Amino acid sequence: MSNRVQCLQNIQEAGFEIDDLTLYLDTHPLDTTALESFNKARERRYELLKNYARDYEPLNLYLVDPANNNETESYSKYLGKEHFTWTDGPLPWDNQGGV
Repeated sequence: MSNRVQCLQNIQEAGFEIDDLTLYLDTHPLDTTALESFNKARERRYELLKNYARDYEPLNLYLVDPANNNETESYSKYLGKEHFTWTDGPLPWDNQGGV
C-alpha cells in the first residue's frame, strides 16, 4: 500500500470515528468523554487533511493553499509555480496511480 493510499485510509477512518461519535452525541449531548473523543478525532482528521494537501492536493476547497499545497509536486502540471492546486493530481475517486 502506497503512502498516499495509507493517508487516505487514515482520513477515512478519522471521518468514520467522527460520524460515529456524532450519532452518539445526538442522543447524549452532555457526555463529556464522548465530547472529548469527538474533539480529538476532529482535530486529528483536520491535521491529516492538511498533511495530505501539503503532500499531494487538497481534498476540499478550505484547504487550498497555492503557496504550500503539493510540496512534493508529485502530480502538479505547474512545477515550481504558485497555482490553484485544486486541480493537481488524480482525485481519490478516479482510482489512478494505485490510489
